[in-house]
Amino acid sequence: MRLAHWAVNAPFRPLLLAVLTSSFIVPAQAADLVTITQDALDNNAALASTRAEFSGIEAGRDVVRGGLLPQVNASGNVAHNRQYESQSSARPMGAGVGGAEGAGGVGGDDSFNTASLTLEATQALFNAVTQQEVNQAERQIDQQVYVLAATEQQLLIDVASAYFDILRAHEVLEARLAQERAIGRQLEQAREQFEVGLIAITSVEEARASFDQSRADRIAAESNLQVAFEVLEQLTGQRYPSIDALGDDMPIALPTPADRNYWVEQALERNPQVLAQQAGIELSRVGVELARAGRMPTVQAFANYRYTDSDSDLVSGYNTSSQVGVSANLPIYTGGSTSARIRQGTFQLESSQYDFESQRRTTIQQVRSLYTQVSNNVETVEARQQTIVSNRSALEATRAGYEVGTRNIVDVLNAEQNLYNAIANYAEARYDYVVNLLSLRQQAGLLDVAAIEEVNAWLTGDEVNFTLPESGEPDAYQRAMDIGAPPTPGA
Repeated sequence: MRLAHWAVNAPFRPLLLAVLTSSFIVPAQAADLVTITQDALDNNAALASTRAEFSGIEAGRDVVRGGLLPQVNASGNVAHNRQYESQSSARPMGAGVGGAEGAGGVGGDDSFNTASLTLEATQALFNAVTQQEVNQAERQIDQQVYVLAATEQQLLIDVASAYFDILRAHEVLEARLAQERAIGRQLEQAREQFEVGLIAITSVEEARASFDQSRADRIAAESNLQVAFEVLEQLTGQRYPSIDALGDDMPIALPTPADRNYWVEQALERNPQVLAQQAGIELSRVGVELARAGRMPTVQAFANYRYTDSDSDLVSGYNTSSQVGVSANLPIYTGGSTSARIRQGTFQLESSQYDFESQRRTTIQQVRSLYTQVSNNVETVEARQQTIVSNRSALEATRAGYEVGTRNIVDVLNAEQNLYNAIANYAEARYDYVVNLLSLRQQAGLLDVAAIEEVNAWLTGDEVNFTLPESGEPDAYQRAMDIGAPPTPGA
């Protein structure tokens, strides 16, 4: 199943959250690219936040949809009443209508209890505002599907980049260590030759300068390796003391198919960022319709029932009433706010159209650039590999010339540095190819589980180890690198 096909039907949208996780077949090894990607999908905080936001937007649709469904409310109260009355009628006692003695007579105090119960039900028959709010919520979900997909793809490329940055840093460090050892031996040889008077002190100092530079390069490479391991920890919430290395027989080939226009077309059809901006246009268009719906009438059916009871001296017993009917409301003038909302929504629609066009152009440019970079990487890797062969031959020739006196120590040192720089550059070129190839797939909307597993097959069983720096306290580094436990959902 390809993650890149984002035209997800509504019944299948909840499955999107588990697409990557469920599609992975985790191999036995502990820290290859698939394993680490799985950890990232399970533990990455940014992705978890986007998933929770997606679920919240889905719940928001149900909130507004409730306005179109029946509404039933019940209310009631029980009260104790005390009534104090000092008013009296000027009419004589017994002169009331019908001769009822005391009718309109002298008022008096009263203490009584009352109880009431009201049941009311309404059903919207026509409410354009609420209907458009539901439509707006649906478009928000459509857009969030692509936002979530873009976040997942970005996490895939971030993890892959961090993984191969570790391998890149490790190979560069190996080259710098070998360079330091080689120049160190050259420095010792220079010292011995100086002590017996074969060379001048300047040759020793130049060898020392080259050695110091190689040492500085090695320290920088060690730092880069440590930082690269820690980037993976930030993405996954896990610490990896070792990962699998990249095989020397990794295929270096042009993207398939080798047609730049194909990749551009795929990006315009599948890139989730482009599709999210396109969905944003529809969302903004619904916003205009929602503002226009403010001019429409609302019609609802209603029914209510009321029960009251009293034990007053004047009026006692209970009373019930019920009502069934239809009510309508038509906004005639709202102070111009409805017209203002329509104008506001129109400008937002225009802005979203420009956002889509900007994203479309950016994606096309990125796909074209990445395709060109990958194509150049293929040639660069081959050229860098040949450079190693050439520099190794040049070093051997320079050493031979130095032994017979036709070349000096500076030539040898330069040849040493050129060789190890070529080795480091070859490693850089290989990993640039891998990362740029995956980035091309990402921009084309084709970075999925299959792509990760394909690259994972290029790894070998050789491990790249990372030794934590020594510290005065055994757990000092552990505490310093503790990124904290994830939050508890709903807490």
